[in-house]
Amino acid sequence: MKNRTKAIHLDYQRQDPYGALNMPVYNTAAYEFENTDVMADSFCGRNDLPDYSRVTNPTVTYYERKVKSITGAENVFAFSSGMAAISGVLLSLASAGKNIVTSNHLFGNTWLLITKSLGRFGVESRLCDLTDSAETASWIDASTCCVYVEIISNPLMEVADLKALADVAHKAGIPLVADTTMIPFTEFSARELGVDIEIVSSTKYISGGGTSIGGLVIDYGVEGFAGTMKEVLLNFGAYMTPQVAYMQTLGLENLDVRYKAQCATAQEIAERLRTLPQVVSVNYLGLEDNPYHDLSVSQFGHTFGAMLTFDLESEQACYDFLNRLRLVFRATNLFDNRTLAIHPYSTIFGTLTKEERARLDINPASIRLSIGLEDADDIFDDLKQAIQG
Repeated sequence: MKNRTKAIHLDYQRQDPYGALNMPVYNTAAYEFENTDVMADSFCGRNDLPDYSRVTNPTVTYYERKVKSITGAENVFAFSSGMAAISGVLLSLASAGKNIVTSNHLFGNTWLLITKSLGRFGVESRLCDLTDSAETASWIDASTCCVYVEIISNPLMEVADLKALADVAHKAGIPLVADTTMIPFTEFSARELGVDIEIVSSTKYISGGGTSIGGLVIDYGVEGFAGTMKEVLLNFGAYMTPQVAYMQTLGLENLDVRYKAQCATAQEIAERLRTLPQVVSVNYLGLEDNPYHDLSVSQFGHTFGAMLTFDLESEQACYDFLNRLRLVFRATNLFDNRTLAIHPYSTIFGTLTKEERARLDINPASIRLSIGLEDADDIFDDLKQAIQG
C-alpha cells in the first residue's frame, strides 16, 4: 500500500466488538487482568496487554502502529508534545560528561534545552555549521553521543546534507538524530537519508488544524535505544493521552491532501510577496534561486513545506504589519488549517538577550508565515494590505 492508504487502513490490535471504523478512545487509567500471571507478564513486557495508561494505552498504541507502518520504523513512541519527544531522545542518549554536536540555528526552545537545561546536568553542547560536514566531523570526539539536526531549521530555513551528516556520525559510531517536523514522513524517507532517530512535532501537520499537542519519536533500530526510551517514558511520564492520539490518528488520515494544498499555496504566496516593493526578501525553499532549493529537491522531493519567512525594512515595520492583519492570525504554531504570522525575534526568541539572538542569526525585521488552507488570493490580499498600510 502507498502511504496515503496506510494512513487510513490498519487493523486494530484486537477486534472491536461493535465494528467501529475509528479506533475508540480508551479513557481509562488502569486495566483489569485475567489472573496474576497475565498481570505480571504485562508489567514485565512479556505480552502486549496494556498495564497503565501513563505508559501504554490502546488508542495511543494504534496511532504509534500507524506511524510505524508508514515509516518502516523499528519502534515508534508517542509523547505529550514535540519538546517532550526531543527531551526524551536526548535524555536517552546523553549523560553527564557527554556532548551533543548541533547547530546554533535551532528552534528557540530546542536551543535552550540543549545549551542550558541539559547543560545543568553536565551535558556539553557543541554548536557548529551542520551544512559543513568537515566542520561537523571536527567537533565529534569519543564523548559525543549524537549529531542533532533540524532538516529545515526554524525559522532560518537552513538545510543540511543529511547523507553527508549521516556518514560523519556513523563513522564515529553515533546516531544522527533529526527533527523532521517541516516535511511530513509521508513525503520522504528519513531512514534512506541515513537518519537513525526521527523526531516529529505531531502538533503541526499531523494534528490537522492545530487541534492537539503531541510528539513522535521514530526509531530506525539504534542499538539499545528502545529500552532506554521506554525507561524514560515510564519514569518521566510524558506519554501521549488517548484523546490526542485519537485526534492525531484522524489528522494522519487526511494529512497528504492538506499538506499538498498548503505547499501549493505557500509557493504562490512566496512568489507574489516578491512583487511587493516593501518586502526586502523572501525565504522559501520552493524558490529556484534559494540556496538550498536543489538540495531540498534531492532530499524531500518537489514539495517544500508550508512555512516561509520574509523581511521588511525594520522591526517596527513588522509590528505595524502584524497589527494590520485582518484574515491572517497573529499566533504561534505551524501548519494549522489557518494561516498564522509571528515575529520570531520578539516572541519565540524574545527571552534571549540581544547578543544571543545575534549569535543565532535571528533577524528583528523578519516575519514567519505558516500557510493554511484558505484561498491563496484571500491570504495574499490580507498580507498585501497589511504590508502596504
